[in-house]
Amino acid sequence: MRRIYTSTYAHIMSKNKGKGKAAATTNATAAPATVNTPVTLDKGGNIAIKILAKPGAKQNGITDIGLEGVGVQIAAPPSEGEANAELVKFLSKVLGLRKSDVSLDKGSRSRNKIILISKGVSTVEAVEQLLRKECDS
Repeated sequence: MRRIYTSTYAHIMSKNKGKGKAAATTNATAAPATVNTPVTLDKGGNIAIKILAKPGAKQNGITDIGLEGVGVQIAAPPSEGEANAELVKFLSKVLGLRKSDVSLDKGSRSRNKIILISKGVSTVEAVEQLLRKECDS
């Protein structure tokens, strides 16, 4: 009788262990790893770029691309919207778009901005590649 009890107990334990492993494996594979990037796709289908603007520079350029945003130096003073207009003009040139396809979404008076791209570039990866190319040059 003891033998039956032991084998039954071992059988129950193995089922629990199997369920625990299956649940852990399922959870690990069900949640895909996300990559943090300053270039994303918003709910409206527009490409959104987080910008860390640095107005008053000698020349326009992309200084760095990090998790918190794309560092862009702007050769315009931060007054009366001049830096914002120059930022839109510069990014449209870098991305090969018309100025009307690039717009400022948030942060008009802040150095942290969000730029929206409505048309022209097909994917987030293409935008990232163009920004990195400009950053490297």
